[in-house]
Amino acid sequence: MTATFQTVGQFATQNARKYMTQLCKHFAHKVPAEVEGDQGHVTFAMGTAKLHADDSGLTVQLSADSEAALAQMRPIIDDHLTRFAFREDFLSMNWSAPAAAD
Repeated sequence: MTATFQTVGQFATQNARKYMTQLCKHFAHKVPAEVEGDQGHVTFAMGTAKLHADDSGLTVQLSADSEAALAQMRPIIDDHLTRFAFREDFLSMNWSAPAAAD
């Protein structure tokens, strides 16, 4: 069985639902992505992203088979949010250290 690695990113914003919807709709042009209510899900070739939006901000949980795959996915999320959240001077999610999940 292959270990799953995870990292969680946080972005405190009042526009979390807007950004989550933008991310999912944008990614849906190239990879499977869906948004329903305050939840979103994106399936990249190297792993998955689960998104959650609420009044405190946007949370993104990345899961992959390796830390290297997580390292590929983090900048994808950050780069797109940099464009979508430019009015907020977004630079990067506050990412937790990658950890092996059970």
